[in-house]
Amino acid sequence: MALLQIVVAGGGAAGFFGAIAAAMAHPQAQVTLLEASRHPLAKVRISGGGRCNVTHACFDPALLVQHYPRGGKALRGPFSRFQPKDTVAWFAAHGVRLKTEADGRMFPVTDSSETIVDCLIQAAREANVEIYTTAPIVAVTKSGHQFQLQLRTGETLPADRLLLATGSHPTGYQMARSLGHSLEPPVPSLFTFNVTDPRLEDLAGVSVPLVRLRLETPDGNRLEQQGPLLITHWGLSGPAVLRLSAWGARILHQARYRASLQINWVPEMTPEELRQVLVQTKGESPKRTIGAICPIPLPKRLWQRLTTMVGIAAETRWADLSNQGLRQLLQELTQGNYAVAGKGVFKEEFVTCGGVNLAEVNFKTMESRCQPGLYFAGEVLDVDGVTGGFNFQAAWTTAWIAGQAMGSS
Repeated sequence: MALLQIVVAGGGAAGFFGAIAAAMAHPQAQVTLLEASRHPLAKVRISGGGRCNVTHACFDPALLVQHYPRGGKALRGPFSRFQPKDTVAWFAAHGVRLKTEADGRMFPVTDSSETIVDCLIQAAREANVEIYTTAPIVAVTKSGHQFQLQLRTGETLPADRLLLATGSHPTGYQMARSLGHSLEPPVPSLFTFNVTDPRLEDLAGVSVPLVRLRLETPDGNRLEQQGPLLITHWGLSGPAVLRLSAWGARILHQARYRASLQINWVPEMTPEELRQVLVQTKGESPKRTIGAICPIPLPKRLWQRLTTMVGIAAETRWADLSNQGLRQLLQELTQGNYAVAGKGVFKEEFVTCGGVNLAEVNFKTMESRCQPGLYFAGEVLDVDGVTGGFNFQAAWTTAWIAGQAMGSS
């Protein structure tokens, strides 16, 4: 009897994990992985600043799905079968220990993505996965129950089961479409904001642990997020901005990345509580200068810039702060408006929203509802998470489920 031929298109996180899962679950099958480039797992290698943010320490599937702007509902079932604790256990079983950082992100204890890359390549080899690099697929057709994959070399490779784990590469989308699938148009997700504003000039590198952001596009769409913020040479970044960009990926794309951004620099206080703190400081330190004393949890350079921008000179004494100056300062600290004039790149993630329509995929098996024998995993689907290891987790989960299912008749 001929061996079942399982072919995985794509040598990234989802492709390798799916190939390994299939080979381990169905040792009677021949599993072949095709990667178009010379170097597989390239995105894993550079992710997390070269440390690889493998997953996130969120072990409740109901909470986990809340970190996915698109695809959360579809992932609820899959996460009940393979979630971050399973990822941790899988890597531990393959000799890689993960550690949890204060914000929940999980990395290998080595702090090196090479640990994850080496682990996946070794596990694939041990499971007898045949790995081919520089093997781009140029076309896919189906004849009877079998797929025919035409490679750039001119070869044609047969496949009884085909897993598309091609990420956001146009070739993968093209293959899905040629096999009867529709796509949600891919647009960028997880990006920084280009903001040119004198209040931020020369403050690159300054970070604030907690801000509240309110975004409004010209056509009236509104979004809100809070979290840490980082001032950069080109504008604003940090988890709060990245989350806002993920949830607002489509509306910001439609608005051509033009929007109004309101920043509350001290969201842990109500405006009245903030006013009381400023009034109290005025009473307790009347002879000290406003530039010298920052009574709220803001970096001093940012505090001095914001006070100066509302017309309060750094050498002004607290006793000389007028009621009007106090009102203007309160307004600036809680409702400062900034113009977003474009998007930057968040180099560690490269996430796209959009991809294969989720209604056309059975999330119990990751098999196509349009084409029997065709499976999907990872970012080729219209699934994306916020930053923090959630996109990798979606890749591990969908790939594992596809791998379990692909060998079944």
